[in-house]
Amino acid sequence: MGGEIITRILGNRADREWHERLSRGTIDTLELDRWTAQKSRLIGRSSRGEEVAIALNRPQRLHDGDILRYNPSTGEALVVHLRLGEVLVIDLEEPKGGSPEEHRERLFELGHAIGNQHWPAVIHHTRVYVPLAVDRKVMQSVLESHRFEGISFHFEAGNEVIPYLSPHEIRRLFAGATSHEHKHEHPKEEAHDPHQKE
Repeated sequence: MGGEIITRILGNRADREWHERLSRGTIDTLELDRWTAQKSRLIGRSSRGEEVAIALNRPQRLHDGDILRYNPSTGEALVVHLRLGEVLVIDLEEPKGGSPEEHRERLFELGHAIGNQHWPAVIHHTRVYVPLAVDRKVMQSVLESHRFEGISFHFEAGNEVIPYLSPHEIRRLFAGATSHEHKHEHPKEEAHDPHQKE
C-alpha cells in the first residue's frame, strides 16, 4: 500500500470490539518508543518491513494498541506497539508502627513531592505508578531526599505493571510520559520545525 498516509486512529485493541476482531485476524505492528509516539507526524517501518507514514490531526497522539489500518475482508490490521520504559512503583500500604495521622501526613508530603516535580502519576488501590520522566537515579534521589519513613518504592518494567491497571489507567500513565530517553534512534519524521509545538 505504498504512498498511503495514515491520518486517523481507528480504535484500540484494548476495546472489547476491536479485541474480538483482531483475535480472528493477522496483525502487523508498528513499534515506537514513547518519545516518537508524542509526534503527530512521523515515518516508521512495520514489523513486516513496510514503510508507514502518519500525519494525525493535532492534538492526537499514538498509544499502545492503537489501530492504524484494518481490512475487514482479510482481517489484516496494523497496530501500534509502544515500547514501555520503567515505572516507579510506590507502595502506600499503611506501615507497621506510627499513627494513621502520621501516615496521612507522609502521603500528603509524597503527593506534594511528586507534583512539585511535575511527574505524571496513576494511583491504583494502594500503589502509585510513575513513568520515568527523567533518569532513574534522579527519581530515586528525589524520593530518598524526602526520607518518607514507612513508604517503600521500587522500579518495574512498564510491561510488568500493565496487568494491574485498567486500559484508561494505562493510557494515562504512558501517554503522560514526555520522556528524556533520546539516546537511541527514532523513526525519521517528516520535515518540519523541530521546535514547533505538536
